[in-house]
Amino acid sequence: MQVAGRLQRSLLVVAGVVSLVLAVAGAILPGLPTTPFVLLAAACFAKSSPRLHAWLLANRWLGPMVRDWEANHSLPLKVKWLATTMMSIMVTLSAWHLLHRPWLAALVVGAGLVGAWVVWRIPTRRAPAGPPAA
Repeated sequence: MQVAGRLQRSLLVVAGVVSLVLAVAGAILPGLPTTPFVLLAAACFAKSSPRLHAWLLANRWLGPMVRDWEANHSLPLKVKWLATTMMSIMVTLSAWHLLHRPWLAALVVGAGLVGAWVVWRIPTRRAPAGPPAA
């Protein structure tokens, strides 16, 4: 039983590291979302390595996203629109640059659509209502 537990923890750490690498790649590559991979890495680390989970929570760039997710399990509408807009711009520029290879341009557009679909499947948190009008 103990061997199975260690194996499971090791596999979760590996999955978390791979997810984190994909998240970093998603910050650079068009069409590859960052947020879902960061959240997947956080979930893997939470179940396998308190040290790595704490490191991710304390990370300057990724920590706020993970802390917000763990507190609310949703994304603000503004964040979804920002992510979709940035992906759209990068996918459009990349596809335009790849017009001489239509199959590759179509692949980039397809990856961008999958990325947008993933972002919009995450639950949306509405902004809290302001003070009542006088």
